[in-house]
Amino acid sequence: MTTANYDYDAIRRDFAWPRPERYNFAREVIDRWADRDGSHKALLWTDDSGRLETRTFADIAEASRRTANVLRSGGVKRGDTVIVILGRQIAWWESVTACLRMGAVVSPGTTQLSAKDISYRINAAAATAVITEPAIAEKVDRVAGECPTLGLKVVVDGERDGWVSYEDAVASASSDFDTVDTAADEEALCYFTSGTTGYPKMTIHSHSYALGHETTGRYWLDLGPDDLHWNISDTGWAKAAWSSYFAPWLMGACLFVHHTSGFDPKATLEMFAKFPITVMCGAPTIYRMFVLQDLGQYTFPHLRHCVGAGEPLNPEVIAKWKRATGLTIRDGYGQTETVLLCGSFPFIPARPGSMGKPAPGIDLDVVDDDGKPVPVGEEGNIAVRVKPEPPQGLFKGYKGEPERTASCFVGDWYFTGDKATKDEDGYFWFKSRADDVILSSGYRIGPFEVESALIEHPAVAESAVVSSPDETRGEVVKAFVVLAPGYKPSDELVRELQEHVKTVTAPYKYPRKVEFLDSLPKTVSGKIRRVELRQKEWGKE
Repeated sequence: MTTANYDYDAIRRDFAWPRPERYNFAREVIDRWADRDGSHKALLWTDDSGRLETRTFADIAEASRRTANVLRSGGVKRGDTVIVILGRQIAWWESVTACLRMGAVVSPGTTQLSAKDISYRINAAAATAVITEPAIAEKVDRVAGECPTLGLKVVVDGERDGWVSYEDAVASASSDFDTVDTAADEEALCYFTSGTTGYPKMTIHSHSYALGHETTGRYWLDLGPDDLHWNISDTGWAKAAWSSYFAPWLMGACLFVHHTSGFDPKATLEMFAKFPITVMCGAPTIYRMFVLQDLGQYTFPHLRHCVGAGEPLNPEVIAKWKRATGLTIRDGYGQTETVLLCGSFPFIPARPGSMGKPAPGIDLDVVDDDGKPVPVGEEGNIAVRVKPEPPQGLFKGYKGEPERTASCFVGDWYFTGDKATKDEDGYFWFKSRADDVILSSGYRIGPFEVESALIEHPAVAESAVVSSPDETRGEVVKAFVVLAPGYKPSDELVRELQEHVKTVTAPYKYPRKVEFLDSLPKTVSGKIRRVELRQKEWGKE
């Protein structure tokens, strides 16, 4: 399948969102592909040992019905939240589908979460069940006593006292399960996303969120039933919902999954010759690591389309990848709170460094703080028109935080919190984030979380955390630290603070750079001026 000859303006003009009153992805998509062709492949899975497994849509449908019965027998009810913290085990896809099928709210999380992170999430979401792997199960047990809503605990790829064995329970469960007739606007997903202040907020999506990824799959990923699609993304992030679940399976594409403990660019590049991967999606960090290799050693016999998302991709990386593969990396822009908003679609000329043009069904513009469109070339807020009706895929809100939710909306617009310019041809060009959130290797990191971890160390009197430029990761976490009396700066203390943060919160949040200061810049009211420190960092380039 290719959409290269599509007419962008015609698609935009004729596009209309489906707006059913009832919708359930398991029934409308998984089951329909399964009923259409019982042998149609949904997953091609491998791991570092070379083990190879496949699953058809019929397999996923049956396993999800069995899993739904396991959850229901364990006390999970419609509307309950289920925390799913798994790597790329096949059980992740089965569990997510099961939760949607039974009307439970699924809340995926990265396997890098600390015990403290897990406790916070369980309690914030009032989760009644957790599905995870043995290493994470140990962390859950450490905090289970402080999580009164937690009832069912299910462990994948192992056994543990007090836990239900996923494999045993699913194998013995009934495959008969009547899919819940969920309302399209009923809660379905809960993603925890970092912000500038406070701990991660709960971003809630409804069942109709899946419908919003029609444009992601059809027009940006350019997928069809004959494609093998590889999205190299952590299952704990919304990017996995985008490109490892909803968008590909809406199109009937088969997912390629490499279950591995870490990212090895050489081993990853070898996969393109071993398997008939046709479409690939990855964070810019991945492409930056790819082009550091001798790409002439690798072949890409089936690859026809590549996309990147998470942060702007350097034009020079796009050029190097094209010289090696003949393919242009097509950028895409969206958020945990949205589906695809803007993209470099195969049917528009690519402009390296640009975010592309608005996705079909999305009225996107660059506006001032009052919601008025700004002139061509002038920087403003990236905003989505939400009146008279919001597009499919826009979040329902931040759970339990109506004021924070309301602050995202100005007049007819939803403000993304990012800034851009628009050129005379309608291409968007990312400029900056309006907040202090750090985006490193596709991970969204709130400065408050890192600062809170640092302040727990006795050597730290005060800290401010900002982004700092990095050639491979785009940007990394940098901590400016004011030491408590009796402590002196040293390389050893830097390492000690880094290790401390890794143990208090998820390891990916640790500050890769630490600088000691006598004092932090502040406003007259005493608020730390992170913006001043950030500008100082980026001014070094």
